[in-house]
Amino acid sequence: MLQVKNLKKYFGGVKAVDGCDFEVRKNTITALIGPNGSGKTTVFNTISGILEEDGGKIIFDPSGALGASVVDITDMGPEKISNLGVSRLFQQSRLFNNLTVKENLLLAVNNEDTKFWSAFVNTSADKRNKFDEKITEMLKLINMEKFENNIARDLSYGQKRLVEIIRTILNPHKLLILDEPVAGVAPALREKIAEILNDLKSKGDTVLLIEHDMNWTLNIADDIIVMEKGKVIAQGNSQAIRSNPRVLEAYLGE
Repeated sequence: MLQVKNLKKYFGGVKAVDGCDFEVRKNTITALIGPNGSGKTTVFNTISGILEEDGGKIIFDPSGALGASVVDITDMGPEKISNLGVSRLFQQSRLFNNLTVKENLLLAVNNEDTKFWSAFVNTSADKRNKFDEKITEMLKLINMEKFENNIARDLSYGQKRLVEIIRTILNPHKLLILDEPVAGVAPALREKIAEILNDLKSKGDTVLLIEHDMNWTLNIADDIIVMEKGKVIAQGNSQAIRSNPRVLEAYLGE
């Protein structure tokens, strides 16, 4: 579904990403891991169009077949990449703090028009009811249905994170890219998020994520890509990564 080819991104003399290569297979959960400063979030920012690369290619195919529908998204802006079906969760909170939880989620389920609110107002009653039902269903998954009318700024950090994850999932997508989805979230809800992502995968979704909780990551990911100093140093399943000497030295500190 996604190919990153010889990707490069430099900040002055710092080679944040230096010839990075990997693929994301359709209908899998793929984890991008590595120590702080290894270039993971920079890779995410180039994939989603937030940053312009200094070299390489990023190829996306919503069908997952890398066939006729393949698109070179290397030089595209974030809005075009999003409209192709790439939904992004950021490392830092990006909720609209002056809106309610429900209003934040409505921005994701009804983004067919850049004029968000007018698009929603002009939507049929049946479609609005479906939006409401979907939002309520997703909030129940994270035990936050009672908070739908709360202003986002009044939520705890963990609650905000959960709402952001749900918003990312509600956004029409083919590929989810999640930057630290369980950071700051209570252990019980981390397991709930793992259940949600595995359920999405069982229904045909594809996920690419960054996460520093190694036990959580190794338990959920089908494929793991390890970065160090802007380069990919290892790829494989959790068993192969756990026993890779270079990974143990570079990332796990063993």
